[in-house]
Amino acid sequence: MMLLGYDVGSSAIKAALLDPESGTVVASARSPSDTEMTMETPNPGWAEQPPSRWWRHIQNATDALHQTADRDLASVSAIGLTYQMHGLVLVDDTHEVLRPAIIWCDSRAVDIGRAAFEALGQEWCLQHLLNSPGNFTASKLAWVKRNEPEVYSRIHKAMLPGDYVALKLTGDVCTTPSGLSEGTLWDVTSDALATDLLDHYGLDPTLWPTVVPTFAEQGTLSRAAADTLGLSPGTPVTYRAGDQPNNAFSLNALEPGDMAATAGTSGVVYGVDDTPRYDEQSRVNTFLHVNHKPNTQPRYGTLMCVNGTGILNRWLHDNMGTEAPLSYDAMNEEAAEAPLGAEGLSVLPFGNGAERTLDNRSPGASIHGLNFNVHDRTHLLRASQEGIVFALRYGIDIMSEMGLPVETVRAAHANMFRSPVFRTAFATITGTTVELIRTDGAEGAARGAGLGADVFDTRRDAFEGLERISTVEPKSAQVDAYTDAYERWKSRLDHQLTHPLET
Repeated sequence: MMLLGYDVGSSAIKAALLDPESGTVVASARSPSDTEMTMETPNPGWAEQPPSRWWRHIQNATDALHQTADRDLASVSAIGLTYQMHGLVLVDDTHEVLRPAIIWCDSRAVDIGRAAFEALGQEWCLQHLLNSPGNFTASKLAWVKRNEPEVYSRIHKAMLPGDYVALKLTGDVCTTPSGLSEGTLWDVTSDALATDLLDHYGLDPTLWPTVVPTFAEQGTLSRAAADTLGLSPGTPVTYRAGDQPNNAFSLNALEPGDMAATAGTSGVVYGVDDTPRYDEQSRVNTFLHVNHKPNTQPRYGTLMCVNGTGILNRWLHDNMGTEAPLSYDAMNEEAAEAPLGAEGLSVLPFGNGAERTLDNRSPGASIHGLNFNVHDRTHLLRASQEGIVFALRYGIDIMSEMGLPVETVRAAHANMFRSPVFRTAFATITGTTVELIRTDGAEGAARGAGLGADVFDTRRDAFEGLERISTVEPKSAQVDAYTDAYERWKSRLDHQLTHPLET
């Protein structure tokens, strides 16, 4: 018996094969293996991907598992999915995609969401949706109706990216309360679809799929999908969650006070609580967590996000080499060569669409304090890593104002948390203890599949084999220097936000 997890990101598709008896991953794969999927930007602030690209890379990642695993994938007993949040996929009545997916970092619907926030009222939106409609999924569909009426008229179902992948696997169209919550499509007071918001936008509520639990059978693998992937037809899909709730789940962050972080495509800190807290300006966002039960076990996840995390790191990777791209490991090593604070150099990592912590503004990425007589590549690499950390601290301060305790943070030993500069700066400037754990989103999805299929008797059993690699404590000797660097960074951000043409 094996469990299979897929992580449908915007940069890559990852797959993991988990042995539930040992709780360990026996094989994993990534597609594309040595590069990243592209995002199309037909207009400034837009970000799109064709869903067919995700399906193709799911096939590639599964093929790689077949080649590397010493187990027969026919023994997979359940499949779990995690996916990039806040996207919009539209299909017709034959389940053909009508237009490219509008993905998480797309900013085209910001003004539509802001107008809805004002029209419906801040108090109503925060109490019922826990957020401003912003540029979340509901607002993106409103944009389609207003700007592409011929597309809207042909929609049979609107769905999140994970819902579309599940459709490809099973042929069934369904979604989850947690998923709808991340699109501001779930009314937490009525525990049902947010029909008042849909009515405001003039959106047909029947366009949204049937709602199923996060941990449960959500369909079974069709013969066509099974033949394509080399799996057994009838295998159930038993777990589905957005990438950040799933990242928290992967780290066993499920109870009030638990805190998770990631620094991959986006930089995120995600706190779990049993109270539906919200920021009045909706600069950080609260959604239903994966284990939320409205009457018996309320669980909410409050998320702050920095869009420009992975794309900044990738831009440096692609452009800082003299003859060939620098490896990420080499970038981390060079960043450590520059002194703390990068001798006054600051990087604002806001070049990937509207940033929620900045009230959905798009100030762009920028470099400040550059001195040609002082700074070199090592300074820029360090200032970029510190800039992302400072942007995360900026959002954590908002979470603290909401009453969420930020003391211990769990993070996967992956992506930017592999950098000693990054993880030490994070622990020190936030004053947190960082627990680094060997896991990833695909592994978490596989564990979720096991819970949804009742393979595990208890939640404790589901996390057997989860390994803590190390603990990073704040460096007291560096607190003052990091505080000075952060205040300098924040002053430059404040100036850019108030004088956007003077950057």
